[in-house]
Amino acid sequence: MADPVAHLTDRLSVRQLAGNTDWQICEFTCNAGPDDRPLEEQHDGFTIAAVLEGVFTYRSENGQDLLHPGALLLGNHGRCFECGHEHSRGDRCISISYRPDFFGEIAASVAGNSRVRFPSGMLPQRQSFARHVAGLEAFNHGVSLRSPEDIAITLAESVLSTVADQPPTHREIAARDERRISASIRYIEEHYRDPLDLGELADAAHMSKYHFLRTFRRLTGSTPYQYLLSVRMHRAAVALTTSPANIADVAFEAGFGDLSTFNERFRAIYRVSPSAFRAGDTKA
Repeated sequence: MADPVAHLTDRLSVRQLAGNTDWQICEFTCNAGPDDRPLEEQHDGFTIAAVLEGVFTYRSENGQDLLHPGALLLGNHGRCFECGHEHSRGDRCISISYRPDFFGEIAASVAGNSRVRFPSGMLPQRQSFARHVAGLEAFNHGVSLRSPEDIAITLAESVLSTVADQPPTHREIAARDERRISASIRYIEEHYRDPLDLGELADAAHMSKYHFLRTFRRLTGSTPYQYLLSVRMHRAAVALTTSPANIADVAFEAGFGDLSTFNERFRAIYRVSPSAFRAGDTKA
């Protein structure tokens, strides 16, 4: 199982959760903030990292992206990158690093090309990734919904299927938009239980409703309402695997006022009922 937490710097610690010679799953916790200068690092292997907490910028050969809870960070083997926390302090991610030849074997099966490289630095939250991210978070809490190797392989397959036909991108983000959307994401993370509406979120970002909606969608890949639902559903999925609370209480605590609506949306995303998910059935 995991070794003790290793402190790579005074700002970053890593805890190994599982792994073998082909892949490694680690939890990275960073406490860097606006006053800390980004450090250049290099990906050792192909990387897929699920962002669980925090908002930060990720600069790679594909440009700069705004990483946020629910998004996936993508890194190509041997490429340099920087992570910055200009607008908030800290983040937490669970990262899977794949040995290049093993990743190439998966890519050859999924995309027909073992030399596939990620064309972008970020994938926004999607229903097809939600079960994998919930499985990683549950495993981090000591609950095995699926084997870690199964999660590592199926997440790589899902990501490669998504990016296989995407052309390379190089994105730059306006600093003002980055700052305002970062603030709105933090606001959603703190108030996801509340009945938030577009006007309240736009006010928190100091933007008009239309400009906020358009900018949020461009930077995160989802609308504010879709993102709010994804936060609620992820919190509920984690609670189902780590808490003895009944399903109704989990739903209400996550911000849903109606149990039938919660059950319907949970099944749509995770493809099983909340009770089946709690029992470990994630393959239906």
